[in-house]
Amino acid sequence: MKKSFAIFVTMIMAFGLVACSGNIKNIAIDYGKSDIYSKSDMDAAIELIENEFSTWDGFELHSISYTSDECNSEENIEWVNDLGDENTEFTQCIEFVSDFHSSKTADNSWEPDSEYTDWRWWLARTDNGEWNLMTWGY
Repeated sequence: MKKSFAIFVTMIMAFGLVACSGNIKNIAIDYGKSDIYSKSDMDAAIELIENEFSTWDGFELHSISYTSDECNSEENIEWVNDLGDENTEFTQCIEFVSDFHSSKTADNSWEPDSEYTDWRWWLARTDNGEWNLMTWGY
């Protein structure tokens, strides 16, 4: 009986941990068309977005979409370099937009129980390096 109770309590605790994080299951991903980035490049960037989003308690991510190759402009690369540290020289940037639903108990930074669309995510990397999540928001 004690063993069954311990297993039950463990299952409830595990469910509680999962239920408190952002939902990143069943996401619609639109890779668009890119002459710069492969699907693998985009998947590596999307993984960072999903990792960040999964920390947003009670939120549900619906979709992530690649914007376009135009985001990888000299102006935007200069901008992400201004966001980063002075020891890293980024040579590429990529932008995605996402749609999601906020938590019913969202704090003052969010509208509770609301849909957010075209939420922008900017990532940057050095030549053939790993992506860095630089900023997100409208």
